Amino acid sequence: MAKKKGLAREHMWLQCTDCGDLNYRTEVNSKGGMPEKLKAGMKKYCPRTRNHTLHKVKKK
Repeated sequence: MAKKKGLAREHMWLQCTDCGDLNYRTEVNSKGGMPEKLKAGMKKYCPRTRNHTLHKVKKK
C-alpha cells in the first residue's frame, strides 16, 4: 500500500449568524490559509430557522 503524506488539514465549524448553532463542519488546508469564500461566510441551510442564512467560520 502506498503511504499517504501528512496532510495539514484542520476542522472548522460553520456557525449560523441568526441562531448561533454550529450546523456544518468542513476541512480546510491549514498551510495555504483559509479560502476567501469561507472568510466572508457562506449561505447554508439552517434547520432551526428553516431558511438559508449566512454561516461564518468558528474554530473549535
